[in-house]
Amino acid sequence: MSWKPNIIAIAPYCDGTDVGEAWCAYMWVLELSKAANVTLIAQERPGRKPLTEQLPDVTVISRFEPSWARKFERLNAMAKLSYPSFYFWAKKQIKELLNDEKTYDIGHQFSPIALRFPSPFKTFNLPYVLGPLGGSLSTPDAFKEECQSAAWYTKFRFIDQVRLAFDPLLKSSYQNASAILGVAPYVQDLIGQSQVQRFEVMSELGIQQINRRASGTRGTGLRLLHVGRGVRTKGLRDCIRALALVQDIPNVHLDVAGRGEEIEICKELATELNIEHLVTFHGQIPRSAVDELYKKADIFCFPSFREPSGSVIYEALSFGLPAIVADRGGPGFVIDDTCGFKIDVSNPEQFSQHIAGAIRTLATMPSLRRQLSRGAYEKITNIGLWPQKISKLLDLYKSILSPATSTRS
Repeated sequence: MSWKPNIIAIAPYCDGTDVGEAWCAYMWVLELSKAANVTLIAQERPGRKPLTEQLPDVTVISRFEPSWARKFERLNAMAKLSYPSFYFWAKKQIKELLNDEKTYDIGHQFSPIALRFPSPFKTFNLPYVLGPLGGSLSTPDAFKEECQSAAWYTKFRFIDQVRLAFDPLLKSSYQNASAILGVAPYVQDLIGQSQVQRFEVMSELGIQQINRRASGTRGTGLRLLHVGRGVRTKGLRDCIRALALVQDIPNVHLDVAGRGEEIEICKELATELNIEHLVTFHGQIPRSAVDELYKKADIFCFPSFREPSGSVIYEALSFGLPAIVADRGGPGFVIDDTCGFKIDVSNPEQFSQHIAGAIRTLATMPSLRRQLSRGAYEKITNIGLWPQKISKLLDLYKSILSPATSTRS
């Protein structure tokens, strides 16, 4: 009989009807509940489908997120305004669980993902895992001038290094953890290797299926694709500049899916460079329409230079697309020469030139595109499918608990 551990999971932002990290946390808990007995401590939003219905095989302990925290959606998404009160409420719930008759093997806090939130597990005599954690990447100096339009609250990430060095609650949360999962190796560098008992790389992202594409469905020419929120750091402006350098390639075209302040800037830039006929800005479109763009594309061009993990990278790989990414953050770790190109982040001019060089190489070498496409499928099968991810997580739990089979407070 396979081992089914008893787990206390923390995910204050967990919702399968939401997007972003709330959806990621939901998927972790859902998939883990297929192989473990999970008790979840979480928050919910009024009017949403209850977690007890979303996660029928999970014991859910939840409270409603305070209404005042939901008034400023983008600020709340980054700052997690209700987390301090959730922290103390969750401590009380953990204490009551550990005083109960049931034995719990391990704790795991899945969210928030950002490196600025202490864990209520730190107080208790229960082994626990944190993560996957990510974020807190800085903007490269040469790109800061073009990133001035970012919202003021995005500057919270700049105080993370100070807190990681001096905040006792935050430091002890990491020091006491049996293991920390990071979306890429840079997370360990940010926390400090001496502050971590054990570190494993594991993205917060996962996929449910591989999207095999029939050959010959993508038409003629070279179709590039960029999917992402319209902000400077996602690298769309660099894709437009690169496209201007390869416009001599027959039937080259760039599809763009997403909305935000950067989209209008890029439309103007395409007109200025006289390549507006080579770009289609689709705006924010339904999931099914995005999938159709993946199916039609030849290359995924996503040179985001401040990307912690990159859900769209996983999506692109699941469709067998070779990827062009910045050699930084999560995409710089996931993509290697078996499935794409990594571009050094130097300055905007050289960055776009090197992106153009990668596009030209792939345009002139269809055999390389096919090879990298096979590599993309192999990569995402190894790191992205949920059964494989959960199996690796259970192996981590076993190694933490060995030789004991359980721990009680």
